[in-house]
Amino acid sequence: MLLNAILGWFSMDMGIDLGTCTTLVCVRGEGIVLNEPSVVAVRKGTNIVLDNGQAVGLVAHEMLGKTPGSISAIRPLKDGVISDFEVTEAMLGCFIRKVHNGGLVRPRVVIAVPSGITAVERRAVVDSAERAGARKVYLVDEPMAAGIGAGLPITDPTASMIVDIGGGTTEVAIMSLADVASCESIRVGGNDMDEAVINHLKRAYNLLIGVTSAERVKIEIGSAATLEEELTMEVAGRDTISGLPRKILITSEEIREALREPVGAIVDTVTATLEKTKPELSADLIENGVHICGGGSLLRGMDTVLANATGLEVYKVDDPMSCVARGTSVYLENLELWKDTMDHSEHG
Repeated sequence: MLLNAILGWFSMDMGIDLGTCTTLVCVRGEGIVLNEPSVVAVRKGTNIVLDNGQAVGLVAHEMLGKTPGSISAIRPLKDGVISDFEVTEAMLGCFIRKVHNGGLVRPRVVIAVPSGITAVERRAVVDSAERAGARKVYLVDEPMAAGIGAGLPITDPTASMIVDIGGGTTEVAIMSLADVASCESIRVGGNDMDEAVINHLKRAYNLLIGVTSAERVKIEIGSAATLEEELTMEVAGRDTISGLPRKILITSEEIREALREPVGAIVDTVTATLEKTKPELSADLIENGVHICGGGSLLRGMDTVLANATGLEVYKVDDPMSCVARGTSVYLENLELWKDTMDHSEHG
């Protein structure tokens, strides 16, 4: 115990929100110190990271969809789960080194993971982080981290409901007394919305666009509910018939229609979670409402659609993108308290 305390003084412990699209790193007492895309540039057909292992995050993201034949810019996480172990390890190692900056003692690391992942997948996250330089690894379920980060009273005997719409997964949880009372996790999120935009433009206009353009369409004119003033934007891509570059004008109405399926899946998951909640906790939610976070919560009208489907008040949390990362940081500050309360989250 004393050794741990001494090591704690010298190590820069960190909390990590290891996301499908973005990885955020928090340091105790300093807040978020790193916010970079979960992308790595490797030599084609290998797991060798470019630039002596430095082509990670922002550097690699710039290369997405623009790499020559000999280089691949890849996302090593799919649906919130590691799909490429070696590359994830290289990415984590790079981020940890960047933040730790040659500290004396290897850091303790808290990592937020989707609640729906298997024991094998959880073990893989721990192993990757340990090999990337962590002294000890604690896992915390994403909805729990989001609840802590949003400042919800999750340790109180009252229901707190969080909907975390990430890039690869959507986590819905109702928490009370520092534990999860009911929870649903689906592998649908912002990436599926981007994919829906790509498919729509391909079907309706024979126009092929990249993921980056699709994300821009979603952000600029995407919506889940009818807008007071509908929007339009120009989008450029490659004509699938002529093979030549082409530009078209699209409307927010057609993009809303394209997003109907992923948005519908998220709404269904929220209602399914509520349907299996104990009556006393359901009653609390009439007072406490639903809190939404994650990048997907920024889609226009997402709160309206969820409020209409559930009949509850829906609140967007402050700074929804960093909510989970902030939660890992608070977890880190209260490690002794939390790891006893949620000892099923501890590994390493």
